[in-house]
Amino acid sequence: MKYKDYYEVLGLERSATAAQIKSAYRKLAHKFHPDVSKDPAGEAKFKELAEAYQTLKDSEKRIAYDRLGAHQAGQDFQPPPDWDTHFGHAAESGQQPFSDADLADLFAGISGNRQRGHRQAGGHSRTDLPMAGRDFDVNAEIELEDACHGTQVDLNLRVPDFDDQGRVHLVERSFKARIPKGASAGQRLRLRGQGGKGRNGGPDGNLYLNITLRPHPLFRVSGHDLFLDLPLAPWEAALGTSIDVPTLEGSVSLRVPPSTASGRQLRLVRRGLPKPHEGAGDLFAVVQIVMPASLTERQTVLLKDLAEVSSFDPRSHFRKEAQSVS
Repeated sequence: MKYKDYYEVLGLERSATAAQIKSAYRKLAHKFHPDVSKDPAGEAKFKELAEAYQTLKDSEKRIAYDRLGAHQAGQDFQPPPDWDTHFGHAAESGQQPFSDADLADLFAGISGNRQRGHRQAGGHSRTDLPMAGRDFDVNAEIELEDACHGTQVDLNLRVPDFDDQGRVHLVERSFKARIPKGASAGQRLRLRGQGGKGRNGGPDGNLYLNITLRPHPLFRVSGHDLFLDLPLAPWEAALGTSIDVPTLEGSVSLRVPPSTASGRQLRLVRRGLPKPHEGAGDLFAVVQIVMPASLTERQTVLLKDLAEVSSFDPRSHFRKEAQSVS
């Protein structure tokens, strides 16, 4: 079965209110109505809009649709194993397999069953059965220092919820989430039971935090490794030196060996971000040779003397390449 993203069809977020769904449908249906639209694909688009609206405007159908989860439009998927138990197969007359059904078929019989007071064994209607709450995803942007040491974030969100009649509305929810030491960009943390409320005794959904890191003025991040640009004066790179380098845990001394070239990476072991269970990434100081903005007369004389006595040619490979071409 191919997944259809009904929210995307209507140009809406999954948290859209019933009023927003109705408004979006009316606007788009008028645009793509076959009597109005000049678009060759307008009629197909109009039918797609109607299918999306028929599902999302009905609170029980919308709950059923949301329980399918979010997938890419056109992606193959199968309804959950308990679909028949909770909602019944729409194509009850033929009972075709899910693989042969269209997504709209799954929802066609839900409202009718509800209106007829359709009962399952034991005298319970499908709407009386336990239903799990929705899962929510939210981005949590933290400082690099927070990823190093751990932190707590306070989140205030407007999330969809259902009243006793199954109608969707937005409610304000506040969350406190502990982000552990060693969190990394792209990591997804689960807060069990902090999502949407379950119905009829069903379990509450989960809240998922997608970790992102704010840009840092000094460090670049790759997994648990950090990269730092290390400016050196030409004589420091040539003669070698020891300098203090910043890390997330304070400054440490770094030895720069003589004849250090620009672009060389000097590794500070276990000075990167901590890893979740043990150890830490590394910090790489990337050498950048920086010239003074201006030279004194004495410095100019010394550099000229160096140029006269030095046989070093940084472009010797140019001649080798030219000889190989000729």
